[in-house]
Amino acid sequence: MFSSLHSTNTTHHAPLPQRDRRMNQRAKISVLGRYMLPNRQEFPCQTIDMSPGGLALAAPVKGNIGDRVIVYLDTLGRVEGKIVRHLEDGFAMSLNASLAKRDKLGDQLTWVLNRQALGLPEDRRHERIAPRNASSTMKLKDGREHRVKIIDISLSGVAVTTDFQPTLFEIVTIGETVGRVVRHFNGGVAIEFSRLLAAENFNKEIKL
Repeated sequence: MFSSLHSTNTTHHAPLPQRDRRMNQRAKISVLGRYMLPNRQEFPCQTIDMSPGGLALAAPVKGNIGDRVIVYLDTLGRVEGKIVRHLEDGFAMSLNASLAKRDKLGDQLTWVLNRQALGLPEDRRHERIAPRNASSTMKLKDGREHRVKIIDISLSGVAVTTDFQPTLFEIVTIGETVGRVVRHFNGGVAIEFSRLLAAENFNKEIKL
């Protein structure tokens, strides 16, 4: 359960009820998603840390303090709340949820953390394949190009190894296919395509 993530802070206070402790325990967790601001604009995001009572997001547009935000997170679903603090690369928000919803969210967070700790593969929306020709180029908005090696491809995205990591959410072109950087990992980046690839051409001979 999420209660296993209890803080080791040694300051002495009256013990919090179990549910309150669960609500305030933050854990480092990396989950991709999208969020919508009050003007109904949507943007990609990635969690920095999260608890059943709030979360911090890496996000390209910060919104205003007090703005209501709706967030859709992979594996965790829909949450909503208000922006309470700006961060260097995003914002922190409190979550508006019933006690039952927060208990459920605590269990979901524990499940995701355990998967990450065990190195289990992510849940992915589409099948991924390794193309026969793994060599490609990554073109940046300013026209610079870098050689990359494709690890795998799905209809919605690609993972590549590269010695250069563009910033999160930067628009890049892999071969002739446009997308945005959604995740960094050691030695490479994951890119989400601007539109799905054609399923009829999706095989090991595919070229981006």
